[in-house]
Amino acid sequence: MHRKLIPAMSAILEELTGVAEDEEHPARRMTSKRIGELSEAALALKARTLGFMVAKPWGDSELYDFILGWGELLWRVQLKCTLAIRSRGCEIQPIHSVYGKGKMAYGAREIDTLVVHIPPCDAWYVIPVADFAGSKWLRFYPDIESKAPRWEAYREAWHLLRGEEK
Repeated sequence: MHRKLIPAMSAILEELTGVAEDEEHPARRMTSKRIGELSEAALALKARTLGFMVAKPWGDSELYDFILGWGELLWRVQLKCTLAIRSRGCEIQPIHSVYGKGKMAYGAREIDTLVVHIPPCDAWYVIPVADFAGSKWLRFYPDIESKAPRWEAYREAWHLLRGEEK
């Protein structure tokens, strides 16, 4: 199903796991969980090649996916990836589930930065939590020109995690 949308991701999945996506074997199909796992691996590789220290919390209980470090700076990073296209853009929700309370927005108590990965075009957005606070949806237009490119200033904004101004 997703093989047509993201052939490069399928090739990476095959290389990392030794398992090719196979229409005859549903257990081998690309799922949203596998796409997320590939984006996690891609973020770890991207951050290391940019010179960041990368740490992954043990288990799935933390509200952030990674800690990225630059010198003495440490950032709690939540990674979101998407293939969902609405109104010609790729959307994510900057939320998490809380047992008994439902879905809650990320805030500065939970994370420092949101990193968004759009796998089909390998686009990365680095957004400080204060800059998307209160937003229920974030829509990105990585491969088309938009009249309202609100998040485009954050594309490849790794300098924010280095404490640098652009």
